[in-house]
Amino acid sequence: MNQLIPTALPVVLPNLSQQITDPDALTWEPFRPGIDIHRLYPPTPHRSAAALLRYEPGAKVPWHRHLGYEHIWVLTGSQSDDRGTYTAGTLVINPPDTCHQVTSPEGCIVLIIWEKPIQFEQPQPEN
Repeated sequence: MNQLIPTALPVVLPNLSQQITDPDALTWEPFRPGIDIHRLYPPTPHRSAAALLRYEPGAKVPWHRHLGYEHIWVLTGSQSDDRGTYTAGTLVINPPDTCHQVTSPEGCIVLIIWEKPIQFEQPQPEN
């Protein structure tokens, strides 16, 4: 009889909306200037990763390309890119091969899931 043997325990975040009301109770580490990360599971080459990102007001993520799907659920505050501003409760799904840069004028906390790593690059001029 074949049985699946779990290689890791599931990540369970009970009542996530309540946990983010006290974000200092989570373990954060620097990610980019003005942005901290709380990793839900670590990235591995060519595999997915998930985290909470905490943006200070005015923080930015530079121009980057998505090699796989990126899911962003805005939990608090808002964040913006060249396509719009996304407030708390918004789910943004960026498909593979899309590019953008992200800012958060007021600060925010987002749940982010990367299917594959992102690639930082300079924007291409429009023809």
